[in-house]
Amino acid sequence: MADNKFVYFFGNEETEGKNSMKDLLGGKGANLAEMANLGIPVPPGFTITTEVCLLYLDKGVYPTEVIDQINNAILKLEKVTGKKFGNNENPLLISVRSGARVSMPGMMDTVLNLGLNDDTVAGLAKKTGNERFAYDSYRRFLTMFGDVVLDIQHHKFESALSEKKQKLGVVLDTDLNADALKGLVETFKSIIRDETGKDFPQDPRKQLQMAIDAVFNSWNNQRAITYRRLNNIPGEWGTAVNVQSMVYGNMGETSGTGVAFTRDPATGDKRFFGEYLMNAQGEDVVAGIRTPESIVTLENTMPESYAKLEEIYKKLENHFSDMQDIEFTIEEGKLFMLQTRAGKRTAAAALKIAVDMVNEGLIDKRTALMRVSPEQIDRLLHPTIDSQAEYEVLATGLPASPGAAVGKVVFTAEHAEEMAKNNEKVILVRTETSPEDIGGMDAAQGILTVRGGMTSHAAVVARGMGKPCVAGCGAVSIDMSSLTFTVCDVTVNEGDYVTLDGTTGALIIGEVDLITPTVSGELDVLLSWADEVREMGVRTNADTPHDAQVAREFGAEGIGLCRTEHMFFGEDRIPAVRDMILAEDTNVRKAALDKLLPMQKEDFMGIFKVMEGYPVTIRLLDPPLHEFLPKHEELADKLRAVEAAGGSSKEMEDIKRLMERVDSMVETNPMLGHRGCRLGITYPEIYKMQVQAIIEAACELKSSGMDIVPEIMVPLISHVNELSSAKKDLVEVAESVMAKNGVKLDYLVGTMIELPRAALTADQIAKEAEFFSFGTNDLTQTTFGFSRDDAGKFLPFYIENSILTNDPFAVLDQEGVGELVRIGIEKGRSTRPDLKIGICGEHGGEPSSVKFGYNIGLNYVSCSPFRVPIARLSAAQAVIEKQDNS
Repeated sequence: MADNKFVYFFGNEETEGKNSMKDLLGGKGANLAEMANLGIPVPPGFTITTEVCLLYLDKGVYPTEVIDQINNAILKLEKVTGKKFGNNENPLLISVRSGARVSMPGMMDTVLNLGLNDDTVAGLAKKTGNERFAYDSYRRFLTMFGDVVLDIQHHKFESALSEKKQKLGVVLDTDLNADALKGLVETFKSIIRDETGKDFPQDPRKQLQMAIDAVFNSWNNQRAITYRRLNNIPGEWGTAVNVQSMVYGNMGETSGTGVAFTRDPATGDKRFFGEYLMNAQGEDVVAGIRTPESIVTLENTMPESYAKLEEIYKKLENHFSDMQDIEFTIEEGKLFMLQTRAGKRTAAAALKIAVDMVNEGLIDKRTALMRVSPEQIDRLLHPTIDSQAEYEVLATGLPASPGAAVGKVVFTAEHAEEMAKNNEKVILVRTETSPEDIGGMDAAQGILTVRGGMTSHAAVVARGMGKPCVAGCGAVSIDMSSLTFTVCDVTVNEGDYVTLDGTTGALIIGEVDLITPTVSGELDVLLSWADEVREMGVRTNADTPHDAQVAREFGAEGIGLCRTEHMFFGEDRIPAVRDMILAEDTNVRKAALDKLLPMQKEDFMGIFKVMEGYPVTIRLLDPPLHEFLPKHEELADKLRAVEAAGGSSKEMEDIKRLMERVDSMVETNPMLGHRGCRLGITYPEIYKMQVQAIIEAACELKSSGMDIVPEIMVPLISHVNELSSAKKDLVEVAESVMAKNGVKLDYLVGTMIELPRAALTADQIAKEAEFFSFGTNDLTQTTFGFSRDDAGKFLPFYIENSILTNDPFAVLDQEGVGELVRIGIEKGRSTRPDLKIGICGEHGGEPSSVKFGYNIGLNYVSCSPFRVPIARLSAAQAVIEKQDNS
């Protein structure tokens, strides 16, 4: 291990890293090195690699080479800065920050002003001639070290600070003079002594080692673990640690600090966007303790620094060809850059920036397609407030993350998570959010904070999650003791409904109607680029003309699953369906079916018209029969009511016979009972009626000049003989109807593969089937032995305890269920090479499942209408990823 390099220096001509080294140096470290290489003013420092994080977390100690390389890097830093670490005349102070390979805002820990102690603080005061600044920096260091390294609750320091300000009659931290800050330093050291039983460590070397340990350990704190789970970030990546010489934004009114974006992260507009505070350090801006100023006003306050900042941000955006999130500090008029990274943005902003940058020549279409995630497309289709709705705005804050949400008020992250588990929609209301709130923020529909700006923790995290957020709503006053908030004379209790509009910053009492946007503008442009690239079709699952129309507007190229059982639940149809099911002979059953035939034909005509020219796959009836029947308890209640009313004996006998018939049809496990093709084989007249309706509708529309492409799907096949038996009757009916109408249709008969045996014998089934559609919902049920209806009782526990990585009903299990699909494709095409194959479970709209389907040779995926845009983009990204990896 002697030759291993664990520490990389940056900040002058000796910079050792570069942007392409994110896996090793983390995003922050790689980009600091890249800025240094570009000649941008970066305070010098060094990065300890992600490899060290993994070694430390595994063994609890560092290789000796790491310690040696850190010591050498400190010597080099002293030489470059002209300061000495631990020296009480010209002390070198440093920051210790985390830096994973992808941005995880606020999830891990930072320590600033490290190296201060009772001696060096006096040296810093003398060197700068600013005693107030020195002790302000020391009290900040004690707070962060106590919180991050010693695990002392942050509020203990904040309470002491608030008491001091109250005692002195001041409002802002900046109103505290040097003597007040000296007193706070002693108070903070007492808190540390009381909480830990030990004095605050005065040795800067020990401080540094403890801080590095803490930042590495923060990779596995609960909020970081939660964030990684929510964003699919592997735990084995680890974090780097960046040790950087301090520059000071809290040295007076010629100093300041800020956070900015090279474009608006909420809208994507090409304008410099951000906030800053004078006489402040970085955490002041994001914590929301003081209200920051808009970045554009810096041009008036410090024109030279603003001009330099403008030059740098444009250079960075052009260099990285992406919108950047930057942090900067101005120390007595001199600008330093502390960070640049690809900025978190809303879905709308991601879309606009991607399209705009193609038009500006910064990136190509392929890059643009990879810049927008399918999850962002999903978020973009989230609801907004109906423009026709009437409502009164109770209060207005900052429009920190767009979109609208309705939910019940909750005041803690824990309660938000509890209520969300019970399928309740909530709005998380906090004075300000902290990284510990990540779970509740994810569970909530939207977030409201009393304090904080457009770059506060709540704003940044909400934008990344695609959730509406209203920040800095100062009119709201929270009372945690009574679990209420008030605005003027209006009191809102926990559990009351509110509506948030993150686009305007409005807080509204009660539930307001929301609407879902359509595909237009930049989204339409991006998806048209996706259509140019993708090689796999995208269909929809739709059972009504309305759903089919919505799907067409979203770009669906046909219907991959039309569930006919959904057509039978109308009040005008249930009686005929029940007559059909309960019929004791074929004639009675046919009479019931004769009533349903015109209804079915009307259904299919409506769908065919919307999907003219595109294939429509119609699944023949596949219900567990009990879904259509009255329950025994309902009939018993009805019988008692008739008896009580003195009804006729015939009426009572009829109810009793119906109860006996219902009881005779009860199944122990209806999902594996008399359903699917089993129903059509034992009662062939049912499927014959449906095929007659399908072909009559298609013939009538074709006669009027329309191009109709019906595909008839037989469900739940487990053996080829089931398909051949059903198919014989269906083809006879179809040919007879076409002959009667004098119309020739191109139609297909295929099957849904949703049982393991069907996948394993697909070569036999393909002799009869002209297409396969994998019903991955039921295939997941039958492969795992999980009931979709009951798995919710244990699946959350499985995922929380890493027994399963994902809910297999949401994300396709590629190793098990996916392997059956792959086998089915290979075997099916070995018999019928031109076999058309798709999937129609809801996995058809889940990005990783779509990409898996492309890679194993599917012709198309089919999903619910609102997931069609997601599938279109995912299918294009699958092609690009395959090309990039080949």
